[in-house]
Amino acid sequence: LSVDLSDLKSRIARIVIGYSKPDNQPITADDLGVTDALAVLMRDTIKPTLMQTLEGSPVLVHSGPFANIAHGCSSVIADKIALKIAGPDGFVVTEAGFGADIGMEKFYDIKCRVSGLTPDCAVIVASIRALKMHGGGPKVTPGTPLPPTYLNEDLGLVEAGFANLERHINNCAQYGVPSVVAINAFNTDTDAELDLVQCLSRKAGAFDAVVCRHWALGGAGAVDLAKVVIETTKASSPSSFKFLYPLEMPLVEKIRTITKKIYGGSDIELSEEAAKSLQLYQQQGFGNLTICMAKTHLSFSSNAELKGAPSGFVVPIREVRVSVGAGFVYPISGTISTMPGLPTRPCFFDIELNTETEEINGLF
Repeated sequence: LSVDLSDLKSRIARIVIGYSKPDNQPITADDLGVTDALAVLMRDTIKPTLMQTLEGSPVLVHSGPFANIAHGCSSVIADKIALKIAGPDGFVVTEAGFGADIGMEKFYDIKCRVSGLTPDCAVIVASIRALKMHGGGPKVTPGTPLPPTYLNEDLGLVEAGFANLERHINNCAQYGVPSVVAINAFNTDTDAELDLVQCLSRKAGAFDAVVCRHWALGGAGAVDLAKVVIETTKASSPSSFKFLYPLEMPLVEKIRTITKKIYGGSDIELSEEAAKSLQLYQQQGFGNLTICMAKTHLSFSSNAELKGAPSGFVVPIREVRVSVGAGFVYPISGTISTMPGLPTRPCFFDIELNTETEEINGLF
């Protein structure tokens, strides 16, 4: 989230490493006198990596926090460099991880406040298979064959699952940003299924919905999407972007606002520990920070098994932490772990260095 090296240094200085006793006052990295030492260690990490696609389009790779436990966006600096490369008439595509309930919400309410930049259009990626799952399709287990439901036409299941996509479209609209649905088409999708999602998306308020096959055709498979995005930005200019909540809103009300307006829940339930933490952060002057919810990406609710577009549920907040350097408070909902998911058998068991040829085996 740093905008430059000076900002990075200021954020490092604000990192809270603990609290004094008995008055519970925050102790920062700057209090320990280690700000510059840490800034030296981090100096080169602020620079994005410039790469390119197979077709020669420039790509900036910089940071990759997961949106279910962090803010899920590329860096502000990468975006600004990309805008400079693209020029005033160009377009920059930047990602907000997972759906419009977590990645997009954090992109808007956290990242856009820092960068001062606002998007002209939001592209929501969807697939027929995912909609079938949200419509009540059977569970998909990695490593096992897909159930026939996902390989054969089922318009009823697609329509039932569209409620999930519709909420994502509505979430975009709450910020005043027009949306385009990009349907990531599989060979098993039928024309009737694709036509149905396009029709329903337009009725739900998306500017348009486009069938995309860039996974197979490269850039040529996304040309229609690009044309629609350009058309959308022209038709929607100037932007009517707005944040979901004001910074002066109390922390607990910010959490409640996200739960009700973005997730579709009825309320939040704070544990005793979470309530005490929020009260403490408010008293310590952190009340104006943004909210970075730690929540499953598999459901609008905190229950990963609850598919579709559930409503009326309560989101339990078991713990609340603060990242003062980053500039946000992060409530932890349900049973989610803040450690990224790792396989049962670590991949490092399969990595091998050939000491004669210096070749590396087992990375992929």
